[in-house]
Amino acid sequence: MNPHTPADRPADQPHPYAALGPDCVLDALDSVGLRGDGRLLALNSYENRVYQVGIEDDKPLIAKFYRPERWSDAAILEEHRFVAELAEREIPVVPALALDGRTLHSYQGYRFSVFPRHGGRAPELGDPAVLEWTGRFIGRIHAVGKLETYRERPALDLDTFGREPRDYLLANGFIPPELKDAYGSVLAQALDGVQRCYDRAGAVATLRLHGDCHGGNVLWTDAGPHFVDFDDSRTGPAIQDLWMMLSGERGEMVGQMCDILAGYEDFCDFDPRELHLIEALRTLRLVHYSAWIARRWNDPAFPVAFPWFNTQRYWQDRVLELREQIALMDEAPIQV
Repeated sequence: MNPHTPADRPADQPHPYAALGPDCVLDALDSVGLRGDGRLLALNSYENRVYQVGIEDDKPLIAKFYRPERWSDAAILEEHRFVAELAEREIPVVPALALDGRTLHSYQGYRFSVFPRHGGRAPELGDPAVLEWTGRFIGRIHAVGKLETYRERPALDLDTFGREPRDYLLANGFIPPELKDAYGSVLAQALDGVQRCYDRAGAVATLRLHGDCHGGNVLWTDAGPHFVDFDDSRTGPAIQDLWMMLSGERGEMVGQMCDILAGYEDFCDFDPRELHLIEALRTLRLVHYSAWIARRWNDPAFPVAFPWFNTQRYWQDRVLELREQIALMDEAPIQV
């Protein structure tokens, strides 16, 4: 089994999270010397199960129980080491706590880590000063990300976020039969467009990334941003951690990217050829997102959270979405 890809699970087999109740969570923490006081709040996370846990005579902590079979232990620990490197350089991230010298623990078959709780609000990404400030810290993250390479975590590329998800979707009956040919055809065109974007960009450098660097994973305080949730950290081009901060019309995105790069290039050089990859990476994220839901459809949380998935309307919208992306990928990239 590929440790980076969730194994298929028969629909009649209970999902492993089914046994992860409050008592199990508290007992798991107790096994590493943390006594919960009974306060337990499930946080918004579908990929893993994440809880804020009250601790006797101390501040609450965050416990993350990793989705079984997604990452190998080595891949999780590789992410932990990267985040620890960033924290050692006083970059505002939230590293896993080392308890008895370990950051990854196991209890009744569940792997989990514990993190300090950091509050904050969503960043005002319409504010140029906020974008520049955010860009400075992404630049610092990338300056460290260049120092070593991931060996256990896969790259974010056309294969992992495009071809593999395509093959899974087309082979597993999620697409209505009357739309399968249309979706398959437009997806083939879209992935050809992604390849052309990569060809135009040329041999751009790759590095260790946050991997899912959008406003929801940035907590803002008066002291600035904190970057959280490196669970999707992979190897890829620097632009992957920048483009998800952009929104609005093309002219607005140009201004936003200029603001981000004004801070980013204080700490890390940016190769403008990577601008060719913005719409290609957006296309890959859209394809990967559909396959991500499909792979986890037997997790009871997913049909509840995504009731529109697996409907004819959903796949009709995906066909239209990919057609729009095909056109955008053939346009000249934004210029900064």
